[in-house]
Amino acid sequence: MEIRLRPGLGAQHRHRLVYLPLAQKAEVDLTGMRRITTPSVVLRILIWILLLVGGAAFSIRNDLNRFPELFDSLPFHLLTLPLGLIVLTLSFRAAAVGGRELARHGREGSLPRLETNRLVTGGIYRCSRHPMLFGLMLLPLGVALLLGSPTFIFFVAPAEALFILVMILTLEEQEAIGKFGDAYREYRRQTPLVPRSLRCWRMLFGRERQNEK
Repeated sequence: MEIRLRPGLGAQHRHRLVYLPLAQKAEVDLTGMRRITTPSVVLRILIWILLLVGGAAFSIRNDLNRFPELFDSLPFHLLTLPLGLIVLTLSFRAAAVGGRELARHGREGSLPRLETNRLVTGGIYRCSRHPMLFGLMLLPLGVALLLGSPTFIFFVAPAEALFILVMILTLEEQEAIGKFGDAYREYRRQTPLVPRSLRCWRMLFGRERQNEK
């Protein structure tokens, strides 16, 4: 048990000690509180930071040693800069479309941020099991083009995109099966990883309004 001060008493009773059972203590301590996020989400964020920052640092260093003329070329940067902005826009749109759908229909009750407890199968998730995957895979390429780094564009970004794809198809899929069981297995059987229609691609990149359900 824990010694706690009883709230709401007059001044003459402010120092009265009240003993609360452990169960009640836990209830009091957790009331109105919610974890910001979970360790698995924090780990994913750290991996993303490592991929982008580490990839950029390694690539620029390699460019200065092996591709100095191309890395210092103004025409090359004038070509890659607008391409990078386009790719980043598509990346953010795909991530936002999938994220909004999860936020609207994938959460029930009080949950840590970026976590879900309901299987979402409507909207863009009718077209693809992991629509946010395409935003994640395009992000390293967008950053690489924005930096105008030959090493990042032609070597590091494709490797990071492949790593993201493998991580989605292994860890993410297994996590979804563990969370939703047979419901997710049936959803996986019926829903492709890659959108199969032009309308789905337009929905993915925010060019067409998706149905709520």
